[in-house]
Amino acid sequence: MKIALLGYGKMGKTIERLALQKGHEIVYTSSSTSETGNLTDADCAIEFSVPSTAVLNIEKCFQNNIPVVSGTTGWLDAYEEVLKLCENSNGSFIYASNFSIGVNLFFGLNEYLAKLMQPWKDYEPTIEEIHHTQKLDAPSGTAISIAQGVLKHSDKGQWKLDSNNKEDLNITAVRTEDVKGTHIVDYVSNIDTLSIKHEAHTRDGFAMGAILAAEWLVGKKGVYTMKDVLNLK
Repeated sequence: MKIALLGYGKMGKTIERLALQKGHEIVYTSSSTSETGNLTDADCAIEFSVPSTAVLNIEKCFQNNIPVVSGTTGWLDAYEEVLKLCENSNGSFIYASNFSIGVNLFFGLNEYLAKLMQPWKDYEPTIEEIHHTQKLDAPSGTAISIAQGVLKHSDKGQWKLDSNNKEDLNITAVRTEDVKGTHIVDYVSNIDTLSIKHEAHTRDGFAMGAILAAEWLVGKKGVYTMKDVLNLK
């Protein structure tokens, strides 16, 4: 498979390394400061850029009939617009806040636990996410996805960052050096605490999941999720 990398930072370089190990070819890379190769040579694009350029990158892929896998977070206010662009161009698109196979299994576990906990009102759900200091958005897209899973089975009205309001699902975002990504869901009562946790040790899990999604997407049309890729529905 010929891959375009839109965003050539730490994640882009990790994807490049692992894709080459799997026998794929990188035919195009772009960043804020450089561009190499030819986008139109690509069978699929993997997009890990920044929120301010994500939509333009995705649109460029649709215009060139290139399936695109996007893992950039912080741009979802334009998500519906991107879905319309995909439909109008008969494009192919997968967005995930996190491509790690372990995290996507964690999403399913989180929803199941939220459903189990729904009748037990003495337990207060909270979410904590910990990332490296270079991460641009807070809370993380993964934490928001986790929150949405909890809210499906909760009386909470919405998630909020650093909220003291009992009506909100509180998310705490911590930024520290060289943390690849940790997400913790706690259900706290006066008697005990029940917790589930996912901790990434390297970026390889995110990159491998994105490559897997790209392999799966080639030859398909429409909008999909990692639940489709991993057959978790």
